[in-house]
Amino acid sequence: MTPGRGAEIVRTPLWDWPVRVIHWSFAALIPALWWTAENGEMGWHTSIGTVLMQLLVIRVLWGFVGGSTARFSSFVRGPRAVFAHLRSPREEPSVGHNPAGGWSVLALLGLMALQVSLGLVAGDPDDGTTGPLNHLVSSTTAGQATELHGAVFYLILAMIALHLAAIVYYRVIKRENLIAPMITGSKPLPASADGLKKAPVWRLIACVVVAWLTGWVVWVGAA
Repeated sequence: MTPGRGAEIVRTPLWDWPVRVIHWSFAALIPALWWTAENGEMGWHTSIGTVLMQLLVIRVLWGFVGGSTARFSSFVRGPRAVFAHLRSPREEPSVGHNPAGGWSVLALLGLMALQVSLGLVAGDPDDGTTGPLNHLVSSTTAGQATELHGAVFYLILAMIALHLAAIVYYRVIKRENLIAPMITGSKPLPASADGLKKAPVWRLIACVVVAWLTGWVVWVGAA
């Protein structure tokens, strides 16, 4: 979508508040998880990890039933679209994630989901630091999960670094501010652009209930 000369630019709804809240919650929880692990605060680490897991459940479900820009179907594109976007010298006005950003979202969500899954069974019962489902796996599996749990964290850090580099690249090279819309929820776009189409609140409530039940099942399994 490229605005013609003299096209009217208006502030257009872009991101719904569940997407924005979850996005910034991830930004806060990941450093908190690192700090608690580094300082041996494993009780807090496990609790924060549970919150992260529940937010991931909500975000994945919201990717299927949420607002138009939150849905995976709105921003996951094939390799040809990604390369064409990256070759473009200037960012064209768009609603939602661009083709390259869409795949980075999937990669980060996937890595966080893997990290949480490993954390559920990781740990060593001898030192009292275990995930809530550690007792369901063998000590060998738990040891492997623990090692991978540490390795995946560095992959997450790499994705975060790439994300931050992309923000700078789009701001400096493509003249596109990616941060402001994730704070305000809106973005200046041509008046002809189709903005965010919100999903009904009951769908969000259903996602929250499923996420809460997921946490409950995990902790019942830990008992």
